[in-house]
Amino acid sequence: MQSTKQRHHAPAAAAAVAAMALGLALLGSATQAQTLTAHPGTAPLTLQALFEQAWQRQPEAQSAALRREAAQATRSAAEAWTAEPAALELSTKTDRPGSNQGSREAEVGLALPLWLPGERARKAALADAEVQALDSRQRAAQLQLAATVREAWWAAQRAQADQALAQDRLLNAQRLAADVARRVRAGDLSRADQAQADGAVAQAEAAMAEAQGARDSAQVALAAWGVQAAPTLALADGAESEPPVPDPTAAAAQHPAAADWQDQAEVARRAADLAAVQTRANPELTVAATRGREQAGDRYQQTFTVGLRIPLGGGDRAQAKQATARADAIDAEARAAVEQRRLAADIAAAVARVKATQAQRDAFARHAALAQGTRGFIDKAFRLGEADGPTRLRVELEAAQAERQLARARIDAAAAISHLRQALGLLPQ
Repeated sequence: MQSTKQRHHAPAAAAAVAAMALGLALLGSATQAQTLTAHPGTAPLTLQALFEQAWQRQPEAQSAALRREAAQATRSAAEAWTAEPAALELSTKTDRPGSNQGSREAEVGLALPLWLPGERARKAALADAEVQALDSRQRAAQLQLAATVREAWWAAQRAQADQALAQDRLLNAQRLAADVARRVRAGDLSRADQAQADGAVAQAEAAMAEAQGARDSAQVALAAWGVQAAPTLALADGAESEPPVPDPTAAAAQHPAAADWQDQAEVARRAADLAAVQTRANPELTVAATRGREQAGDRYQQTFTVGLRIPLGGGDRAQAKQATARADAIDAEARAAVEQRRLAADIAAAVARVKATQAQRDAFARHAALAQGTRGFIDKAFRLGEADGPTRLRVELEAAQAERQLARARIDAAAAISHLRQALGLLPQ
């Protein structure tokens, strides 16, 4: 009898926490009470590592260096002495082609495009705004990717944890069925009790198959981000997968999505300022040297020419350019304001969700503790013959339901914090 008690008390505390999942319930629960291990000896895959792997595969990440180089080149061009690169002019003139007789003249000149008044400073300001907008656009792209990666991550967490719960449920059902079979042979229980225990094993096997299928589907989703099949997903014991946000208000002020639209509005305003002074083409300063003779036998004479070319006003073209730039600025500013209001609503909803899921997690933790205590009492009574088989199975099922609800509540609370960080514009950590 002593050996029977030891066999019933053999499961460790971790196995008890990850008890049976309800066979016909929906899959998708997860637990933070353990770090799931798919490949022993390999480092667990964290959400931050998954995001970094996914980002390196994105087109924006691969072209970022070249785009930044182009933006810096534009900024350097605004510091040049001339509005455009200088042009070399070469010409020759004679009245007797193909002969050394008659007059001849050769000219070498240099054309220097000049800045319009105020153009150089405003072009530099526009280049600075474009560099800043490039950085904010990249951060906004990272945040957009982070939303998708977080969704895949939590789906994989739920699927992997659900498989662990289903496996523990199957092991518990098999141990219970073996105990019932032993007592049926001893005459303590009826064959009806044996049938119920075998039915619980069949339900656990079906739940295990369904959980494995869900986990495989989640692994396929992770493979789209460059992750090898069946990785180990790290979820620290007793801690959230991402650090909580101490001050949502302060973090919201630096949201990449809002900063992206604000920087685009700044670029449009700088472009409008530049268009206001570019009402005509750039004037050109020409410096030329001419060497020529009047007729054969005369000495060559050297002359120098300095000229200034001033284009007239751009007319309707310049006005159209200014109007377009101003319209882009107004559009970007309006979009930035709309984005700010949307972000504020998302943050408020995310904060409320965190509070609700944490309260739900605490309530389910108390419920699971009570269910575990009841299961212990009934298990002891069942071994002593003071409780029947149906009662034992019912209490086991209720405890499994409580553990599944607690597992779902724990991972939902962790996912809520991750969603709040996403709403605040924070990348995975």
